[in-house]
Amino acid sequence: MAPLARRLWVVELDQRLREPLEVLAAEHENLTIRWGDAMRLDLGELDPAPSAMVSNLPYSIATPLLIRTVTELPTIRAWTVMVQREIADRLRAEPGSRLYGGPSVTIQLGCDVRMLRTVDRAVFTPRPRVDSAVLRLERRGEAPSGAVSVLVRAAFAHRRKTLAGSLELAGVATRDAVRSALADLGFPADVRAEALAPEAFPKLEKELR
Repeated sequence: MAPLARRLWVVELDQRLREPLEVLAAEHENLTIRWGDAMRLDLGELDPAPSAMVSNLPYSIATPLLIRTVTELPTIRAWTVMVQREIADRLRAEPGSRLYGGPSVTIQLGCDVRMLRTVDRAVFTPRPRVDSAVLRLERRGEAPSGAVSVLVRAAFAHRRKTLAGSLELAGVATRDAVRSALADLGFPADVRAEALAPEAFPKLEKELR
């Protein structure tokens, strides 16, 4: 990637890769290494800010890191990442499906998501217990605001309850206020969060506000 980019930021936690990465950094003046946890990295320090992200993501932080880069790095226009197959299915899930949830809404509000290919567990050594997939995200709009993100998390916090009940339990709004807002948007009072398409959540936040 280094010959193709004006600046390549490499974020790595595994110190076993220090020697080979430092050799590469010595060969490419535009390659800069940031050692440490990507979830703790100050993204504002990346100057110039990145326009693309390519990664074999650690599965334990894949979802929160993708959400963080979508919301905190508006300069990124595209992501090509390998993640656990279940995470890939969740992020591109459609309303009404079992896997559709808060991460699906948050990512899809800002990006188009498509699976490029699946990756069988047999190609890894050691062999993991899960399959993987390569995802492509392409930004198509602004990430959800903080208020919308709060509403989305609250909406899916109690999946067995109606949307109005879940938002009331989370302290976002009263049950009656949510039902009134849903009616104005053309939804039944007893609708559940998983029935709403991603673009409905900013509209609901605006109605409640």
